This record gives sequence, structure tokens and C-alpha cells, in this order.
Amino acid sequence: MNTRKRLIGIWLMAMALLSLCAYTAFFVAQMWLNVLYVIYLSLAIMQVAALIIYLWGPQKLPFRPLRMLYHAFCISSFLVIPSFVFIFMGLISQYHIKIPESIDAEKMPVESILPKDKTTIYNTGTVYIFFPEYSSVELVTGDRPSKSDDSITWCCGAAFQHAVSLGFSEENVEGDHAVNGAYYTSPYTRDTFGAFTFADKKFAFTFDNATDAIKTAAEAGGSGFMQFALIDNKKTVMNFDRPRARCYRTLAELNGHLCIIDSVNMLHFDEFLAELDRLGVTNALYMDMGAGWNYSWYRNASDKAVTLFGLPVPWSHNWIVFRK
Repeated sequence: MNTRKRLIGIWLMAMALLSLCAYTAFFVAQMWLNVLYVIYLSLAIMQVAALIIYLWGPQKLPFRPLRMLYHAFCISSFLVIPSFVFIFMGLISQYHIKIPESIDAEKMPVESILPKDKTTIYNTGTVYIFFPEYSSVELVTGDRPSKSDDSITWCCGAAFQHAVSLGFSEENVEGDHAVNGAYYTSPYTRDTFGAFTFADKKFAFTFDNATDAIKTAAEAGGSGFMQFALIDNKKTVMNFDRPRARCYRTLAELNGHLCIIDSVNMLHFDEFLAELDRLGVTNALYMDMGAGWNYSWYRNASDKAVTLFGLPVPWSHNWIVFRK
């Protein structure tokens, strides 16, 4: 066997292993997007098939179409590395950064976890509790908010989007919503949605008649959106079972104040709920957006924008922002 054939064999073996690793990571991490699921599975099958044919001997293939198919499988191996990089970046985006400037609240009485003049972050050991400095809270759709906008102290994904699309449409946002007084209806409003609104310098969570709450906020020139109802008056109302650990987020009311709560590390959903229950969260909407969609950042007390999840996907088109 000459050097060229040996190098081809090494390459095919490496790509087969890498494609299987990529598919396994995609499957275990549940980065579910049906089209990508099929693509990664197909890519792994093609690499394994190419390796098996190589080891058996492609010259033994009796028909020309089969030999052409083998060569096509070999060419597809060049897609394995970029595919693996995409999955790797997606996995990285699901891990929360450490926040050394957060206040240690593991032994702090819950009633002492309160906002201060500047953006304040508490770490209970299980969750981070963010109290962004703000005078208004807005829903932004279309263009992603810029970190160069010094008035923004918090930015993260808000409502779900019904379809993956590079182009933006208000109708693609799931749930009725309001953007600074403009009201938009959605054909994808769900019964399990609750509403968050901000109008007349006041925030509110509404779990009955969520559509009316959005309309009222719009009439007052405010903003609002819908998400899965998580906690209503200290009672968990979301029946949601996740078979694996991940980082979770909720927009919540704690001790009468608006906050965002993120898990410190990847954990199971029931552990996240247990911590929210221990803290006595009054109201909350589910805000976990998944890999890429969970792009988020805050502005710390030194006015520096700090990225929490830094891999935005180009088809994400709506965010909740806090402005000082």
C-alpha cells in the first residue's frame, strides 16, 4: 500500500470517529433541530460506510455507480470538521460563565437579596440572581441590541420564534406582544403562556387573560411578550420534564423586585425549581432559549458589557432589554 492510500485511510478513519463523536454530542446535548439531526446522522453513516468500503477495497465494487457513491462519501468527509466545530460552539454556548463579582448569598437570608443602585448579582451556589439597573424594560424586535448602547444594562432572548428564518417577521414571534406601544397579534399563542409587561414604569406578570395584559401595556405605550408560565403566586404551574442537565433561566419577581435568575452550572430542571421554591420566587416566566438562542449579556457596575452566553444565532430576532 502506497503512502497516498495510507493517508486516505487515516483521514477516513479520523473523520468517521469525529463524525460519530459529533453526532453523539448532538444527540446527548439534545440540540434538537430536526433538519440538523438528519444531516448529522447521515454524515456519520456516510463516513462509516466510506471507511468500511476502504478497508474492504473499493476496487472490489462491481458497479460504477457504487464506486461513484463511495467517492461521494469520501468527499463528504470534508464537511465533518466544520460540523464538529458548529456543535462544539453550540455546546460551549450552553455553559454559563463564572461571575466573580457576584455577591456570595449561600448563607444570606432570602429577604436580604435585594437590588441596589447599580446592577447587582447574587450567587446562591445554585443560581445567579441578576438585578439590572433600570428605569424601563422593553421588548426589542428585528435588529439585535448593541453592546455599544450604554443605556442597556441587560439583554437576552425573550419570546420563542415559531420558525427558523434569517428574515424577520413579527408574526413569527410566538405569542401576542407589544413593542413600545405597538401591538402585534400572533397566530402561535399558546394556552400555557403567561405574559410579562412593562408600562407606566411598572412591571407585571399575568397568567390569566395574557392577551388583554399585552393589549393594555401597548395602549399605555409599553412593552410585553409571552412565554411559558413557570411560577404563579409562588406556585409552580409549568409541567416540564427535561431528561438531562442544562443551564436554565427565568424572568422573575423576587422580594417584590424584578430580576433574572440563571443556574450557576448545568443542573436538572427539578433542582432549578427547588431553588426557586427555596428563594420564594413570587412569579416567573420560563426563559431558557437553548444553544445559540440564549445569547445574553449585562452591564456591570463599572459600565462594562459582560457576555454570559456569547454565540448568537442569526435567526434570533427578539430580546428583552433593561435600560437605565
